[in-house]
Amino acid sequence: MTTTVIDDSREIARDDSRGQGWVLAALVAILLGGLPIAVWLDLRNLSEELLHRQASDMNSLITSVRAFYAKDVVGRVLASPGVATQVIHNYLDVPGAIPIPATLSLQLGKVISEEQSNIAYRFISDYPFRGRAPHEMDDFEKQSLAVLRADAKARPTQVAWSLFTDKVRLVTPIIMAQACVNCHNANPDSPKHDWKVADVRGIQEVTITQPIATNIGAFKFLILYFLLATAACVTFIILQRRQAAFIAAINRKLASANEFLAAVSAKISHYLSPQIYKSIFSGQRDVAIHTERKKLTIFFSDIKDFTATTERLQPEQITALLNEYFTEMSAIALEHGGTIDKFIGDAIVIFFGDPETKGVVEDAKACLRMAVAMQRRVAELNAKWRREGVEEPFRVRIGINTGICNVGNFGSNERMDYTIIGGEANLAARLQSIAQPGHIVVSYETYALVRDIVAADALAPITMKGISREVIPYAVSGLLDEAGNIRHIFSEHTTGLDFYLDPKAIDANSAEHIRSLLRKALAALEAPRPAE
Repeated sequence: MTTTVIDDSREIARDDSRGQGWVLAALVAILLGGLPIAVWLDLRNLSEELLHRQASDMNSLITSVRAFYAKDVVGRVLASPGVATQVIHNYLDVPGAIPIPATLSLQLGKVISEEQSNIAYRFISDYPFRGRAPHEMDDFEKQSLAVLRADAKARPTQVAWSLFTDKVRLVTPIIMAQACVNCHNANPDSPKHDWKVADVRGIQEVTITQPIATNIGAFKFLILYFLLATAACVTFIILQRRQAAFIAAINRKLASANEFLAAVSAKISHYLSPQIYKSIFSGQRDVAIHTERKKLTIFFSDIKDFTATTERLQPEQITALLNEYFTEMSAIALEHGGTIDKFIGDAIVIFFGDPETKGVVEDAKACLRMAVAMQRRVAELNAKWRREGVEEPFRVRIGINTGICNVGNFGSNERMDYTIIGGEANLAARLQSIAQPGHIVVSYETYALVRDIVAADALAPITMKGISREVIPYAVSGLLDEAGNIRHIFSEHTTGLDFYLDPKAIDANSAEHIRSLLRKALAALEAPRPAE
């Protein structure tokens, strides 16, 4: 059920992510395609706005000039019929007179400034005619006049920006023509009488003020685009957060499921041999009913008189002893690479050659070394248990055989077991039954594979059901060292004796002490016994 939920959640997350991916791709394509369109539309709109504003401003200027011309020029001439028309600077004081160009410019500046809210025109000079108020000039105008008198082709400009308004001031020179020179030099009201052609008499300044809000409307398509882009980004962020929250929820489920599976896996590992567990959970082996025929080395051990031992001990005590025994034997088996098949009461079944193998010979040698190590460890455990008050500890018999077996998954689709089946496995059990407590018996097939590392004595041939050949057992005396010498191991247990001796494991410092103990033991045995 957990796996189904996880798979469904993953599928939902995958579908949701795929759908959002298409939406995002379409949105990006629309936004990328919409930007140049919005820019083009706004440029066209801006051009139209500028042309419309220029046309409107020009129309207003012409209207103002026409109105001034109709009133102050044509109107004055028509109002004084028969009077000679004069062109003078103080034309307002003389009936029928009209203004000179300079006066006309001054008057137009007033009219334009009054009629146009965003356009100002000034005609100013630092040499005004006598009777006129001096023209007030700010620093920019003074600097512009000085620049133009040095270079009449210059065009001084000032641009000012504020939060809501921008302003541009453009200054051009007032150049003296021949007619202007003649008039000014001869006029008694002129403050200067040495004018020359091309002199800069003053400046005319056009100031245009434009509110920022006026231009905002020209970028309505870009504004709309950015609004849509902002909305898309906000939507994308919301979708991403939803996706992140959804993925976080899936991750929490996966983490919980992984913890559950890890716990279950850890528990299952205690029911399977590590090699089988590893091959199943790594995917190397399918969990299906399947067997193979392989040449294996099979180990079978049994505790002599275990039933009698259980009768002398409490169930809790025998359980503790047996669990400690199985734990120690399993550790040794895993250390040598054996596959623990099963525990049958007090018996242990282990095989070498599947699912991992180092070759038939090396598998057989590893099994024999494991058996010797187990007997040594059992002797150590017996000594320990005797100190704890156990009178009759375990005496273990071991049988080893090498042969062809069926190995794999046996059982049903609902319940199966990874084990071995065959007469060769039964032979290992039979060899164990004829072994002396604390000793190891191997078949000839095994002995032939390990004879270069073991000393063994042939026993009487045996036959058993399911095995057509006569089997020659070999009782193992000990392992051979590197020089080929037998490594004797003495192990014996009987009433009043619990003896285990591995001479190769004793260092020089302990050897003399052990010899002394053995001499005392022999002396005690040879001493006369009191009459009963």
